[in-house]
Amino acid sequence: MARAVFPFTAIVGQERMKRALILNAVSPQIGGVLIRGERGTAKSTAARALAALLPEIEVISNCHFSCNPERPNEWCDDCRVRHVEGDLMTLTRKTSFIDLPVSATEDRVVGTLDIELAIQKGEKHFEPGVLASANRGLLYVDEVNLLDDHVVDLLLDSAAMGVNVVEREGISFSHPAKFILVGTMNPEEGDIRPQLLDRFAFSVQIRGLLDPEQRMQIMERRINFERDPNAFSAQWMEQERELSNQIARAREQVNRVRYSRRDLASIAGLTASMKVDGHRADLVILRGAQAHAAFMGRENIADRDIVLAAELALPHRIKARPFQESAISAYELEEQLEQVQSDWGGGEVGDEAEELEQSPASKKKV
Repeated sequence: MARAVFPFTAIVGQERMKRALILNAVSPQIGGVLIRGERGTAKSTAARALAALLPEIEVISNCHFSCNPERPNEWCDDCRVRHVEGDLMTLTRKTSFIDLPVSATEDRVVGTLDIELAIQKGEKHFEPGVLASANRGLLYVDEVNLLDDHVVDLLLDSAAMGVNVVEREGISFSHPAKFILVGTMNPEEGDIRPQLLDRFAFSVQIRGLLDPEQRMQIMERRINFERDPNAFSAQWMEQERELSNQIARAREQVNRVRYSRRDLASIAGLTASMKVDGHRADLVILRGAQAHAAFMGRENIADRDIVLAAELALPHRIKARPFQESAISAYELEEQLEQVQSDWGGGEVGDEAEELEQSPASKKKV
């Protein structure tokens, strides 16, 4: 029997973290999220809870990589051969949650090629690694700052390209590796290199809640969950199902969400005004804005979507002045965006009040 998972919708507060996770669930192409915070702030709880409510997926049976039967151009070599031979069956299963240990080596992550077999018999034999298991699932890396930098680089490369390529002695093998990457870390145990930090699409800094009412809710819900996990989960089943359905609908819609040149100008003006290096942030904000619009059921992105995506994409990319944190609020971003649009005559920030955390599925009082 599967172990009960604390419901995502029962997590108290930490709205920015939940938004970052949900937007990546809607659009894994965003590129993952790094959650930085002290111990006991529901980092790992949130990651596991998100995986539990993700929609079921259809996969090709007996495939190491959970290939999508509806996307033949992304199939692994084995599935292509089986398709030609007429030996292709499908099944539906839950989205996988893969936990990567800190001690993982490169071969354990990317997989290995049997060079001896290839040389002697001309056969290409690939032993799948963690990235194979994580395809179309959620890959969770706790204490990512303690992982070998080279391994983190490999994870981020695969998350960005959606494919894992293994090359040994002139022999190569590739397979799809599209997954939601969630890394967590406690800054007190050491930071992550700036080069790697920038490659995480979103970054969220979380702290323990200071509101006594919220702290009471955390205690009550945790104790009730530990006392009877199944009964507690049943109380939140309706909210979980609603949020899961909302994510599933958004996934189908996200690639059809439209944007205008005005939206692109707003994003470019915002990142330029904040002196953000490179162009990765611009693309992340656009994808995040599309995901948020899709989650809210809209077909076009709005200024509010840009602001909420920028709030997750920019803090770890802007240079903080001495003795100042790089955290930036949605209100500050709205003002900055309004100034950018005013400078080029683009109008004011929309007065939309739609917030991810205000969606019906994300709140319930007990």
